[in-house]
Amino acid sequence: MHIPPFDNHNKPIVDVDDPTVPLNYFNIVKLEKGEAFEYAVPGYETCIVPATGTLDVDVEGFKADALGNRGEDVWDGEPEGVYVPTAARAVMECTSEAAEVFVCGARYDTVLEAFDVRTGDLDLVQYGSDDTKTHRKIKHILGTKYHDKVGRLLVSELFTVGEGGWSGFPSHKHDTDRLPDETRHDETYNFRFKPNHGSGVQMLQREDGKAGDAYHIVDGSTICLDNGYHPCAVLPGYQMYYFTILGGLSQRSLVQYFQPSHAYQVETIPGIKDMIAKFK
Repeated sequence: MHIPPFDNHNKPIVDVDDPTVPLNYFNIVKLEKGEAFEYAVPGYETCIVPATGTLDVDVEGFKADALGNRGEDVWDGEPEGVYVPTAARAVMECTSEAAEVFVCGARYDTVLEAFDVRTGDLDLVQYGSDDTKTHRKIKHILGTKYHDKVGRLLVSELFTVGEGGWSGFPSHKHDTDRLPDETRHDETYNFRFKPNHGSGVQMLQREDGKAGDAYHIVDGSTICLDNGYHPCAVLPGYQMYYFTILGGLSQRSLVQYFQPSHAYQVETIPGIKDMIAKFK
């Protein structure tokens, strides 16, 4: 499902028990200097990630001051985040001139401990190649290194390297719990383009060998993926970014199932096996 960009007035874009991606939660919060925003999401663990701007964050006494260091856009610096336990009360205050904040979550009942993720804590992966049109960089905010501190939520930022090319290829899905071959993880994206009048396409093929759907994605588009194979691409001459939320049904580790007709291309893309391992 494609949700075109709109002014959500700091209210969830993907709320609890969403009919398409019930395991996910997503809000975009926009603040001016000195403004504060408070939230709590029963039944969901969440993560606060400034897209731009700087925040002071308080999670029931756990404080993370000066969170976020990006100015103009998501290409301007590295991401940072704060993990917010299930149902915990979180308060963020904008300390820069303005801030745009991603609040993402996954369904999870157990209450864990809050912690922050700073630039030096990120898990960075770069894979693919210009020749295969698959060159990209992933910045894991809540990646595999936090398996003992997070319940079901995986949070990453994905960037195309260069201008144009494909991401999420070879086509894969993760809509069914059938270990060891696949896990059920609902997934939500928010896209940005540079320059911001750029755009791309999100494919969604429900069944191998049959025609699927395609969505025209623009700056600010949100995509909710419940099932099917889902590569995406950006127009030549533009860079693409997407904020990625994964929520697992029965476990945090993601096991992707590659589309049978394209699975052999795992062997043709440099570094892709390392990328796959970083989601497990």
